[in-house]
Amino acid sequence: MQRDELAVRSTTTRAPLAMVKPATKWLRGLLRAGKAQQRTATKLAKVLFGPVPAKPRARKAVAKTAKASPKPRARPASDAVPALAPFATPLSPPRVRKRTAPPPGKWLAAHYAPLPELGQLPGRRLPYFLYLPEKAPSAAMRSRGRPLLVMLHGCEQSATQFAEGTRMNRLAERKGYAVLYPQQSLRSHARRCWKWYDKLTQEGGGDVRLIVGAIEQVAARYAIDRTRIYICGISAGAGMAHIVALNHPHLFAALGLHSGPVFGAGHNLIGALGVMQHGAAARADAAIDEVLARQPAFPRLPTILLQGLADKVVRPINQTQLVRQSVRVNRMPADTLVTAQRLPGGAAGGRNPAHAYALHDYQVGQEVLLRVAQVEHLEHAWSGGDASLPFNDKAKPDASKMLLDFFASHRRR
Repeated sequence: MQRDELAVRSTTTRAPLAMVKPATKWLRGLLRAGKAQQRTATKLAKVLFGPVPAKPRARKAVAKTAKASPKPRARPASDAVPALAPFATPLSPPRVRKRTAPPPGKWLAAHYAPLPELGQLPGRRLPYFLYLPEKAPSAAMRSRGRPLLVMLHGCEQSATQFAEGTRMNRLAERKGYAVLYPQQSLRSHARRCWKWYDKLTQEGGGDVRLIVGAIEQVAARYAIDRTRIYICGISAGAGMAHIVALNHPHLFAALGLHSGPVFGAGHNLIGALGVMQHGAAARADAAIDEVLARQPAFPRLPTILLQGLADKVVRPINQTQLVRQSVRVNRMPADTLVTAQRLPGGAAGGRNPAHAYALHDYQVGQEVLLRVAQVEHLEHAWSGGDASLPFNDKAKPDASKMLLDFFASHRRR
């Protein structure tokens, strides 16, 4: 009897242990998966919202000793270059710059600071730069004012770098345009990213009010033609330009987006990265319907879209969905005339390199309401820019010229 009792006791104690082992393995696996997800989210947060890596301080000279110091090991390339926000990744390390004479016009620095409401502290102010051409205005400009182009930079860029890389001021000098460059502050975002993915911003809050305030301030201080104000940007700047134009359509005569994300999605860190890689098919139409519901008298908004087909940062699916959004917001009829052409590229390695690109025009009546440029082999960079600066590809087509040519045919009615 005692042996039988011992046998029963041993089997009853082994059974729970056998059940505990699979449960323990399952819990450990769950914990490992949770930690992996947490590490991934932390890395993404550091990339988008973390502080900019500080430059290492120069070490003080150390007196030589008789014992030779070991040679330092070569650092891998990944350690030598600080991680960049995924909104803008340079094609390659910039070349040594050849300094060229700046355009002859005035390059002014200022800021816009909204008046604080009664009983509240002053709010955040927005720095900006303004280029005013030296060239005398034409007779039409003397009577109506100069056209104004608003340029919004991408992440990891300053307004000055954006102006130099795009060479927009040189074109503006010849055409007689004033050019306004709002600059995202480092306090607002450590990598100077415009927050295009923020829901409040998409609805017209946040930086939208500051940018519009800066435009109004410039238009009041200088002789600006209010029927010829245009806005454009690259990457995060394109996303913000789209938001500003959709919330203030009566202010702008036309819109230009270079390598920009589709409007109306994101709303958080993971969502923003998802939009950049996959677009937002589920939100593309609904986001525009919400804009039209808030503004039933939404006017026509002529738009030009430029996209590199080799862009792995903001992938071309975003341009496809931006086309849908532009067709929808402009209420284009089903029988809209669409013309297509393909322009060949230049010889690789030549003195004047050029990528082949396709051009599609959506025409309603006598007006081209949408122009879509798809540039082959172009990565996440300004087409036809100064390649000695990051986020610029020297090969044509010249995006700056394409933008001004499109804008020249549009005026706000």
